[in-house]
Amino acid sequence: MTLWRAGLAAGALAVMLPMLLAPPVAGQTQTQLSFAPGSDSGTANGTITGQEYADYVLGARAGQEMEVALTVGGTNGSGTVYFNILPPGSDGVAIFNGSMNAENGAGAVRLPETGDYTVRVYLMGNDRDTGKSVGYSLAVTIR
Repeated sequence: MTLWRAGLAAGALAVMLPMLLAPPVAGQTQTQLSFAPGSDSGTANGTITGQEYADYVLGARAGQEMEVALTVGGTNGSGTVYFNILPPGSDGVAIFNGSMNAENGAGAVRLPETGDYTVRVYLMGNDRDTGKSVGYSLAVTIR
């Protein structure tokens, strides 16, 4: 990579980082996600619009693996929705970034500590910028 390209990449990251770490906006929701007794998974359905995001909080132990699958249920835009997994006490920094790591709307991560984890569902790009709505179904499994 040339020095010019490296500088361009660093500049792009500097521009994107504040957007990824932005404080909560109006329209943020937070829901406790719980599993039925004896089950290792749970689901949630919702709709987000534009800059909104939805947080789903659930407790887990260090060493467990969290698997997340996110599917689109309907949209008035391009229908692309993403998720991040945030560790306990996070101020928005993710241990799994679905816009970069998810494959076909799904991904998994080994949990580094015990506590309450957050799965954050959000929009990016044109759907986010133009206030489009995306319906989704979220499935979370902890093993």
